[in-house]
Parts: sequence; C-alpha cells; structure tokens
Amino acid sequence: MRTVKPKKFLGQHFLTDLNIARRIADTVDACPDLPVLEVGPGMGVMTQYLLTKPRPLKVVELDYESVEYLRKTWPQMEDDIIEDDFLKMHLDRTFSGQPFVLTGNYPYNISSQIFFKMLDNRDLIPCCTGMIQKEVADRLCACPGTKAYGILSVLVQAWYTPEYLFTVEPHVFNPPPKVRSAVIRLTRNSVRALGCDETLFRRVVKTTFNQRRKTLRNNIRPLLAELAVQADASAALLAESLFDLRPEQLSVQQFVELAQRIKGISPKVE
Repeated sequence: MRTVKPKKFLGQHFLTDLNIARRIADTVDACPDLPVLEVGPGMGVMTQYLLTKPRPLKVVELDYESVEYLRKTWPQMEDDIIEDDFLKMHLDRTFSGQPFVLTGNYPYNISSQIFFKMLDNRDLIPCCTGMIQKEVADRLCACPGTKAYGILSVLVQAWYTPEYLFTVEPHVFNPPPKVRSAVIRLTRNSVRALGCDETLFRRVVKTTFNQRRKTLRNNIRPLLAELAVQADASAALLAESLFDLRPEQLSVQQFVELAQRIKGISPKVE
C-alpha cells in the first residue's frame, strides 16, 4: 500500500519509532475507562497501539491521504475515523457528551491552539496527553520565576496539572523536525471555578505577558484605562509593591487575585 507523504503546510512529522509510539499510546492509561480521541493519526503509528486498549477510540484527521490510508489499513475503524479539522469540531458531540482522553502526535503548527481548545472544553477532557515541541512542553510545565513561564503556563495550570514525561529526538521522525519534541500529560485538577471573572483573568494574563520584560505596573496601566478605572483607584492599586514584579514572577493564584482586584474597581466589568 502506498504510504502518505508528509505535508509541510499541515505541520506533519510522522513518527517512525514504534517503541516511542507505544510509549505515547500508553500515556492514556493514567485515565482508564474513558474513550480516547486521537488528533492527527497520520498513518496510524500510535493508533495501532491505542486499538489494543479496551476502550472506545476515535481519530480525527484533516489530511485526506491519511484518512484513505487509515480506512484501508483498519477497515474496522470506518465509523470512528473523523475527517475534520480538530480546531473546528464540536467536541460535545464526539462521544455523545461523555468525557474523553485527548491524545496525539500533535501537528506542531497548531499545538498551542489545541491546548486553548482543550481549555474551552475542560469539562469534557479530564486528561490530555501527547507529543509536542519541547519548547511548548517546557512552557506548559514551567514554574513561576522561570524563563519558560508564560501565558500558556498560567492558563493551562489554572485548570490542569502538567507532567513532562520524556524527550524525543528529531531523528525518529519523517521528516525530522528542526526542534526536539517532548511527551506530556495534563490531568484536570480539583478547581471547578477560579473565583474571578474568567474572561478578565485571561485578558490580564495575556496583557501582562505581551511585554514580559516590563513590570506589572507598566503592563496593567493601559488595561485599567481601557476598563475605565478611575484615576485615584488606579493609582492606589498600582502603588502596591506587587506591581514592582514582572509577570513571570506571579503564581496562578496571584493572577486570579489580580483579576478579582481589577474587577472590583472597574465599572466596565459586570
């Protein structure tokens, strides 16, 4: 059977090492008894190991050549191969509203977008595993005060506990990527509500990290003006020592508290 040619515009790097494929597939075992959705199966190097697990499995693939290959190789999966763009899917329909594990050798050009979609569907996805660029994995797992700590770190760690499992070198892919890769697992934490306006929380995090070398005071001041915070209230808030810090020095909880404080003095946040 003709193999699938990796397509650069889809960010495809096909894993060729079967042992690593099996190890990635086994990461879903931390969340047993849930169905699995695999993103970007390609020619099914991980799929073959996921199929051995006693749980429902569906795969979503945008590349028509890969879809054709999967259908011919595993005809028993005909009804479980979704030809679609994962980023545009209604995930509540995937397993009829049932929670599931998300996994895959994620296309590197959309890996961050995949995690943002996961956050939007966090009640459906108690566990997410898979392979991504090492740089992105480092950001997901970074602690406050480190260079890698940023927007993705804060937004994901508000809802998930990240684990960096192992590193994967470029030579086990076709074609080899120019970066190292890593396998991670994200497990839903016990937080069910942040206790602040979630839209404002995201806005505060993204605003402060847009210019991460600046202090919070310099980053937050324009946002306070946009939210119509009165000058005296703004000045009182910004005078606090917290605003001497840079954004990477704040914990998730401190960002939550900052969003609470800003909402309390902003007439534009209901």
